[in-house]
Amino acid sequence: MNLPDLAAEAFQGLGRLCANDSGDRIVQAPATTGLERIEAWFHGPVFDPHRHDTYAIGVTLCGVQSFHYRGAVRHSLPGQLIVLHPDEVHDGGAGTENGLRYRMLYLEPSLLAEAVGGAPLPFVPDGIVNDAGFRATLASALGELDQELDELFVDDFTARLAGFMLRHAKRPAKPLGKTAWRAVTLARDYLKENASDLVRSEELETVTGLDRYALSRHFRAAFSTSPHRFLVMRRLEQAKRMMAVGTPLAEIAAAAGFSDQSHFNRQFKKAFGLTPGRWSTLIRGERPDVIPAAA
Repeated sequence: MNLPDLAAEAFQGLGRLCANDSGDRIVQAPATTGLERIEAWFHGPVFDPHRHDTYAIGVTLCGVQSFHYRGAVRHSLPGQLIVLHPDEVHDGGAGTENGLRYRMLYLEPSLLAEAVGGAPLPFVPDGIVNDAGFRATLASALGELDQELDELFVDDFTARLAGFMLRHAKRPAKPLGKTAWRAVTLARDYLKENASDLVRSEELETVTGLDRYALSRHFRAAFSTSPHRFLVMRRLEQAKRMMAVGTPLAEIAAAAGFSDQSHFNRQFKKAFGLTPGRWSTLIRGERPDVIPAAA
């Protein structure tokens, strides 16, 4: 049994997921306010009983992750999610001699509390979850640990995460109600006008009058995407226009609002299936000969 069998497409593209590795270690992602991300490799039992003041939400990549939680021994297989509530005692380690590899994020409860509108925090009792949609959402934050998370991305991620947490806590999510068209249109126009700039959550809250999590839900209902993704696509559109007039690729990333060339390359390929270099070469190439119509 391996990750692709269970995780379907959610963590595809990470590569090297199940490569043999004998060294125990933890890799930390760049810091994000209210959210910590790690990848860990372990053999044997590792963690003594302890408890966090955050949610611990992650995915087992290889091996079996075994831990005591709420009076029972739990075993998370590759592709399964682990959801631990703040202040719940647990231990952890590899459940087999083959070792363990997993990715985990630690989320401050205050973020989730805001995302559920001040309702009681969702509690997922079993500690292990099988849910492809939940896994795909988690992968959006854990797929590229070397990258910082954009503030608008974190807003949308937390809003989506809250929906899955409420579902598995067997609590109904707050109904969205009528789509706030005026607010989402203002947000869309603002993102278009400021696509090359760093847009902060507070700016969109001021422009729309909605809090960031409500805006994320209404924006998705209206446009089938998040404010963050909409902004990225406007930046990519600008990059394509610059490529069409021959602007060197080295100048495009910063001009279009990306943090660096690597970030630009990844986002472009994710959106269009080609690297910027390949796209640029193709649009500069000669047009194919026109095949004459048959007489």
